[in-house]
Amino acid sequence: MFIHIGNDNVIRSQEVIAIIDYDLYTNASGMYQMIQEWKQQKKVSGPEKKAKSMMITENHIFFSSLSVATLRKRSGILTTISNLEDYYE
Repeated sequence: MFIHIGNDNVIRSQEVIAIIDYDLYTNASGMYQMIQEWKQQKKVSGPEKKAKSMMITENHIFFSSLSVATLRKRSGILTTISNLEDYYE
């Protein structure tokens, strides 16, 4: 399943390690340093100026203009679909 994370980015839901609030990034020096290193390796995408959240995968970090709550709902769609009963005969 895929998640549209805004800003014309779509990622596989299986690749998501964490969805983090942007304020946490700006207030944590260790997180800031990690992001700067990943930027040098060109492993960061999305508009940082309008970011409300970050999606972290194993190989990439995406800044998103969508809130953590919105992204969480979108990633939860897979759980909802898998819990539906199959009435197909």
